[in-house]
Amino acid sequence: MTTLLSLKGLTKAYPGVVANNNVSFDIDEGQIHALLGENGAGKSTLVKMIYGLVRPDSGQMTLAGQPYQPHEPREARAAGVAMVFQHFSLFDALTVAENITLGMENAPPRRELSQRIRDVSTAYELPLDPDAIIGDLSVGERQRVEIIRCLLQEPKLLIMDEPTSVLTPQEVEVLFKTLNRLAGEGTAILYISHKLEEIRTLCHHATILRQGEVVGETDPTRSTARELAEMMVGEALSSPTRKNTRPGKVALEIRGLSARSGNPFGTDLDEIDLDVREGEVMGIGGVAGNGQDEFMLALSGEAPVARAMVRVDGVDVGDLTPNERREIGLLTAPEERLGHAAAPNMTLFENALMTGNVRRNLSRHGFIRWKAAMAFADEIVHAFDVRTPSVRNTAKSLSGGNLQKFVIGREVLQTPRVLVVNQPTWGVDAAAAAAIRQALMDLAEAGAAVVIISQDLDELLEVSDRLAILHAGRLSQPRATDELTMEEIGLMMGGMEAQHVSA
Repeated sequence: MTTLLSLKGLTKAYPGVVANNNVSFDIDEGQIHALLGENGAGKSTLVKMIYGLVRPDSGQMTLAGQPYQPHEPREARAAGVAMVFQHFSLFDALTVAENITLGMENAPPRRELSQRIRDVSTAYELPLDPDAIIGDLSVGERQRVEIIRCLLQEPKLLIMDEPTSVLTPQEVEVLFKTLNRLAGEGTAILYISHKLEEIRTLCHHATILRQGEVVGETDPTRSTARELAEMMVGEALSSPTRKNTRPGKVALEIRGLSARSGNPFGTDLDEIDLDVREGEVMGIGGVAGNGQDEFMLALSGEAPVARAMVRVDGVDVGDLTPNERREIGLLTAPEERLGHAAAPNMTLFENALMTGNVRRNLSRHGFIRWKAAMAFADEIVHAFDVRTPSVRNTAKSLSGGNLQKFVIGREVLQTPRVLVVNQPTWGVDAAAAAAIRQALMDLAEAGAAVVIISQDLDELLEVSDRLAILHAGRLSQPRATDELTMEEIGLMMGGMEAQHVSA
């Protein structure tokens, strides 16, 4: 095969850390090439250099045999490099065509562009209406917009960052079919994912990064997911385990939970009933945008709900504030790490103080106990292997995976009566994900009621005792996880099996 992109000795350092050190590997035309590594291994910095968002300190790149040094994404796109980011960059109030226009340097007339969108989306079996409003589209359809925007550029190299994290199994199949077709037409694909079974199914070759350096290359089809994970972390990987315990009394009781979304493109909650018992892990699955955020806000106390809709140990918490709910043991960890779960510019110990103040007694008579707050932050860092030079570092200085470990650890170590977490391992590497899942299972084993809202079906099947699906603001009948097949779950996520019934 012909080499399309060649990296030679790429190095990029920031104050106190070398993000990439002498990285060298090749990507061939028509190859689906996986880039694997733990959180903080240097994957994001590397693709940012390829896409022109970051300039390397040293090293060289060649694209199709020519020197390649993009100063900005516009130059990368002009050279034939496109990227679909993990977090979509779309404007909800604009149409598909209007969003695609914003990503083009020389957009054709609207009618011509709309026809091109129809032609390309039909050709690749990713149908899109160019006049549809983004806010009315499902998450899978929004991803199609990002992909079609890239395909209109006729890229030589397509970079995809965690592309299946918000898709149903059926949508993943469609995406893989599209990527295999692109590869067959000669497009190279650099594919980043922490879902290692996906890598084994889709990718032809894999490069593994560890602490900013290339530590190996392999054919992922000839390795198990565990072997790939152990290559990433450099040591044996343990799987989460849990003793078989009988659930106790009901700790979280939800009756007729209905709420209007504060987002004009959000989803209203419609008569949700659910019981979660002490010692139980309840999984809540579903495609993003079906009421997960609204459900989380209703339980955390950030969005008001009517009295008697939510009870903890029989106590009505519907009109209690988030801190009042924390005091009685209802704790939450939201999906958005920076800005919601943690304040980016505040230190780790300040972030520990913000949610841990009540249950960890971090203030007295109106005065903050700074030493206690720092000790609590240190406890989180050590217990959850959060890799940071100091708890005085800001939250935004951590990699996504390390910040996620800090956020989950902060809540777990407050010994909640009920813990609700949204996307606990999104974008987290295999080792960190295993550690987080083990901590949640241990918490349930100790007697807490744990609710995990996730779009990662493998995660829900691994840790949940029962599983329910949110679709269009309604919750399906919870079922024992070991009774469900992946196909059944996929249908439920698509709304075909969702039922409006009580638990």
